[in-house]
Amino acid sequence: MIVRPRPRLIELFFIVKGSIVLRIMPLLVFLAVLSAGIVSIYTFRPDWLPRFDGGPFALLGITLSIFLAFRNNACYERWWEARKIWGEFMLTARNLGRLSQILDKHAEGVSPDRRQLLELNIAYAHALLLQLRPGNQLPKIKSLLPESLVHTFIHSTNPPEVILRTMERILIDALRAGQIQPIQFNLLEELIQKLAQAQAACERIQNTPIPFGYTLLLHRTAYTFCFLMPFCFANTLGWATPFVTALAAYTLFGLDALGNELEEPFAPIANALPINALTDIIEIELREALGDEVLLALPLPKEFVLM
Repeated sequence: MIVRPRPRLIELFFIVKGSIVLRIMPLLVFLAVLSAGIVSIYTFRPDWLPRFDGGPFALLGITLSIFLAFRNNACYERWWEARKIWGEFMLTARNLGRLSQILDKHAEGVSPDRRQLLELNIAYAHALLLQLRPGNQLPKIKSLLPESLVHTFIHSTNPPEVILRTMERILIDALRAGQIQPIQFNLLEELIQKLAQAQAACERIQNTPIPFGYTLLLHRTAYTFCFLMPFCFANTLGWATPFVTALAAYTLFGLDALGNELEEPFAPIANALPINALTDIIEIELREALGDEVLLALPLPKEFVLM
């Protein structure tokens, strides 16, 4: 996610980090060169190409912009829903860190069961991150799991669920041993259910993209419109056609590329959600709840990007 102060007017034209201009620059250059070539033909060999009326074509551009806006709204809704899910996930972890004090005995400080429960919650956050954005989280997860659980976790088809089952077992054993009352068990068990719901919601977003046919239709229409644009405006705009065509293409291709990035809120790209940072924040807060003195440093953006 891009984290930076609002740029000044002049800076707007020179910002590259977080912009999609680098992704679409080859298309813009190609379109500008194509437009210049078509203008040259209209200027020096006007009989080589027929002349087109750009009026109806401009109306098609307005319609295309509206459909692109609809798609971008759908992509942004996916991005925002994913952020809300991770917000609820962080809230659930905090609540578990607070309510799990039920497992402590006042004279003995943090009980082993509570420490294991919250460390498993930390491991669960990293396991969910590993499932959504594969990286180097496995050593961290293995250090937080009991040795007897590592093999099962690695070979499971749903590794985060292995951790949830272990957390549930800790609560069941505490209930049977009389450490907690049934109502206390229900409160803690409800939080574990919310952790599972967060995973299911993230999997739904990750595994259910916007229908491909809808995306393909917009891609084809946008590319066709931009490549035909010089033919319709070269005879009226003259040598201004390359600039106007590239500017219009920047808007259309830019919206298309931005929608592609927002459609994947968990991807390791600049405009995705900072789920690595959110996972670290969960670990910091749960470690603090356990009374640990050595904590991770708060995640900070690097070159205006928070991952």
